[in-house]
Amino acid sequence: MVKVLMVCLGNICRSPLAEGILRSKVDQSNIFVDSAGTGGWHIGELPDARSIEIAKQNQINISDQRCRKFKVNDFEDFDFIYVMDRSNLSDVLLLAKTETHRNKVKMILNVKEGERAMEVPDPYYGGERGFEKVFILLDEACEHIAKSLSYEK
Repeated sequence: MVKVLMVCLGNICRSPLAEGILRSKVDQSNIFVDSAGTGGWHIGELPDARSIEIAKQNQINISDQRCRKFKVNDFEDFDFIYVMDRSNLSDVLLLAKTETHRNKVKMILNVKEGERAMEVPDPYYGGERGFEKVFILLDEACEHIAKSLSYEK
């Protein structure tokens, strides 16, 4: 089974959306998707209500997710680790102990050919429009990831 982890700061806005979106695009019997945050402020909580709502508007249910913190063991447990921004990238790479671990970590918007150093903006203070924009960005990125994973064995 291929395992994919989505990571943002608090695991309440972007990474839960990315988890839900990717899950909706893949065969879950072959691909496991989870999410985590680099900070531990929201451990055990539901995703932000606005993330739940924008997912629901797009026929995706993320209301069963619970926030958790990224841990060093995630490098061993996951094949791919997608982060939302440079700060998340830096925080995760600081915990990497090997080159193999570092090679698992990518910025999620860089999955498209020719894209580099693109960040998913944090919608927390951006109102409803911020969550819509983030959903669109993540949906497109997850489409690319899902297609690439369909070739993984």
